[in-house]
Amino acid sequence: MNILIVEDDKTIASGLEYSLQEEHYSTVLCYDAESAKKVLLKQLEQFSLCLFDLSLPDGSGYDLCRIVKEQSDVPVIFLTAVDDEVNVVMGLDMGADDYITKPFRVRELLSRIRSVLRRYQKKTKTKSIVEIENVQIHLQEGKVYKNGKEITLTALEYRLLLIFANHIGQVLSRNQLLEQIWDVAGDFVNDNTLTVYIKRLRVKLEDNPQNPTIIKTIRGLGYKVGD
Repeated sequence: MNILIVEDDKTIASGLEYSLQEEHYSTVLCYDAESAKKVLLKQLEQFSLCLFDLSLPDGSGYDLCRIVKEQSDVPVIFLTAVDDEVNVVMGLDMGADDYITKPFRVRELLSRIRSVLRRYQKKTKTKSIVEIENVQIHLQEGKVYKNGKEITLTALEYRLLLIFANHIGQVLSRNQLLEQIWDVAGDFVNDNTLTVYIKRLRVKLEDNPQNPTIIKTIRGLGYKVGD
């Protein structure tokens, strides 16, 4: 998942960037409103979440939030000083999803980020069709199509694909995948079996299973579907 950070305090900004990257998020960092606006105009659809400082040297987080919410449904969290806290209501009214007051603990911010992303992922789950490149998952019918042609998946293959579809852009470790398959399917799936199922999915979904572009291996971390 890709997160846009807009924070003029370079010490705070570098700390945020480091902490988020340690949690396997991708980040883009801006120190002022002007550079952030340029990024938003070109790359807004690439972000899963935005972190905006309310007080910037050449504008405010309000302006950036307005740009985001007018064009997309990307979630926004405000970073605010204590004396700005009362003004956050204005930001929430224009569609911001949460705020956190400085100074804050990184763990609390990460918890807020995960909470907001979970809410948005639940919205995604309500969609009837999920598209991943040239693959379409018809959730209500339980069918999968590639280039318009139906693909036959086993129950476990389909469940594994749904897990990826519900975590677009997020790196999932092998343990996370094993836990979710076990919880829902009720079948025992070991590490070797998981390798087999991922290979089978790639054979059925990828144009070139030897060089996968849908289910990508993130070396040392796990797997990721989407940017």
